[in-house]
Amino acid sequence: MNTQATVAGVILAGGLARRMNHQDKGLILYHGRPLVCYAIDALAGAVPDIIINANRNLERYREFGPPVVPDQSASFDGPLAGILTAMRHTQAEVLVVLPCDSPLLKPEHVRKLLAARAECDADIAAAHDGERLHPVFLALKTRLKDSLQAYLAGGERRIDRWLEQHRLVLADFSATPNIFTNLNTMTELTALEEQSER
Repeated sequence: MNTQATVAGVILAGGLARRMNHQDKGLILYHGRPLVCYAIDALAGAVPDIIINANRNLERYREFGPPVVPDQSASFDGPLAGILTAMRHTQAEVLVVLPCDSPLLKPEHVRKLLAARAECDADIAAAHDGERLHPVFLALKTRLKDSLQAYLAGGERRIDRWLEQHRLVLADFSATPNIFTNLNTMTELTALEEQSER
């Protein structure tokens, strides 16, 4: 059992955020801080190296500290393209993937995900809240990059279908399903702010 694998983290902030009127989601404020800051905090408490995957406002993202890497193509190919980009920009053996729009995630959730993967040396650990899979909250071996490259080159974009091609373990987050609250619209963001203030 390899529990000493080197680890890095990537924050996926490269999407178009169509339901946010194409605003750059990671830069939208939640309780006065850009959403990407919450993901940085979650990773910084659990992994030594962090990458931000972004395709717009690169200079603004660089101000947060971690290196910023855009997708290889300019066609906004979805989360798998961002994951592949990060795999190519790290020497770590395991990569933790977080979305930029889930501000309730904490370092202990990242550590739990890593532990689930390490426990059985799975290729990939994906978060499950007891009802559904959260396929952009992952810990995966970076040696899968050739598989992912081939999958994307074949025109595939479905993340769950690619995950199923590998030794996948589900990390059980059924006790804390609310941590995966992600903010796809300004209405959802306002509602979460109001809820957290009660």
